[in-house]
Amino acid sequence: MKDQEIIGGNSGESFRDRIPTVDAKGKRKWIFAQKPSGKFYNARTWVSLGFFAIFILLPFIKYHGRPLFLFNIPDARFILFGKVFWPQDFFIFGLAMVLFIIFIILFTAAFGRLFCGWVCPQTIFMEMLFRKIEYWIEGDAAAQRRLDKGPLTNEKIGKKLLKHTVFFLLSFLIANFFLSYIIGVDELKQIITEPVGQHAGGFAAILIFSGVFYAVYAWFREQACTVVCPYGRLQGVLLDRNSLIVAYDYKRGEPRGKVKKNPEPDNNTGDCIDCKLCIKVCPTGIDIRNGTQMECVGCTACIDACDEMMVAVNRPTGLIRYASENGISEGKKMKYTGRMKFYTVLLFVLTGILATLLISRKEIDGTIERAPGQLYQERGADSLSNLYSIKVVNKTIKEMHLSLKLLNIPGQVETVGQGKILVNKEDQGKASFFVVLPNKYIKDRKTKLEIGVFDEDKMITRLSTNFMGPFKKTKK
Repeated sequence: MKDQEIIGGNSGESFRDRIPTVDAKGKRKWIFAQKPSGKFYNARTWVSLGFFAIFILLPFIKYHGRPLFLFNIPDARFILFGKVFWPQDFFIFGLAMVLFIIFIILFTAAFGRLFCGWVCPQTIFMEMLFRKIEYWIEGDAAAQRRLDKGPLTNEKIGKKLLKHTVFFLLSFLIANFFLSYIIGVDELKQIITEPVGQHAGGFAAILIFSGVFYAVYAWFREQACTVVCPYGRLQGVLLDRNSLIVAYDYKRGEPRGKVKKNPEPDNNTGDCIDCKLCIKVCPTGIDIRNGTQMECVGCTACIDACDEMMVAVNRPTGLIRYASENGISEGKKMKYTGRMKFYTVLLFVLTGILATLLISRKEIDGTIERAPGQLYQERGADSLSNLYSIKVVNKTIKEMHLSLKLLNIPGQVETVGQGKILVNKEDQGKASFFVVLPNKYIKDRKTKLEIGVFDEDKMITRLSTNFMGPFKKTKK
């Protein structure tokens, strides 16, 4: 705390007692961020255009008739890179989540909140779409503030109505594309083109998502990053002094001075002229000169603003820049620390395990269970039978007619009510069947069975279960 206060030159301020968007009484302070400009803002604009293109086009890309990505939570059906995953594959998702968390730790330890500022959907939609439309309709920060505090005129009503109408229409479009990642573009097309009564649930989902997106981008805004998102709070324990962050060079900038009309050499002041442009352009309202803060999303708007001012007053750029705390305080270059090396090795190991699981993953999978509460049944004078149920998951794009055969012991498999088990493409099938074994092969109370699942003459998977027989009397 003490170091950070000295860095910012605000030893008497309590800027960490509350977030900048809340006043001393706990009321919301609206942020009127000044429109940024500069090389980083231009680069982020191009990155956002690429993001928008991917977001819009990805649901339409198909591989072998499947969407490339689909997260159908209601049906518990997920498609990644054209492969279907069912609840039986959730252990792979569990490992993938562990891998993702380790990646976040490693990436944050090295590059801070680079993700938040450049490719986070919340930041991109807010700063590169909704905020730009707000500038276009209501003007820059000063014009927005005047309009907001001014009387209720026709101009104010017209601009506010136009802005919120456009905001809701954009939210409606985003909701449609977002839903296409859950139910697929084909089903979304049916919801859009067919009568509402046939797809009441889907239409309600679109309206709900539209309302959520509208509330986030029209009202909640930066609070999603500073209040809701856990990543900003986690960075306090993930960052270290070698992490790359958007940082103010207090060594060069302090003590702050003012620009004079007739400048004279002054070795008692730093390069910061206290213009406060870095605060005015910040979308979360912080003063980057106070040091690393949870609310900073690494958007680089303060870098562009400061560089522009430094050029205007004929001073070197980079007073605010990408750097590490050690880089600022000691002039050290960014180091690849032992912690980061450990995370990297662990990341590669888990990636290898995950790749192996994905490659060896079966396209056909199933489970066999004995009928609960039933014992063996006698078949004639020399055989016994057990009743089983089988569930088969078909992860391929072709329909299958499956048959069952005993592999490790002579006997018969009799499917109840049908000769073969029909499993449609990308679907699940189930059936009941009897296993009939001659008494001479039943040596113990439990006899292990290996059952092959065949498509025509090709065995596609092997399943195990137990055959329950009578107790055997031991010979004395």
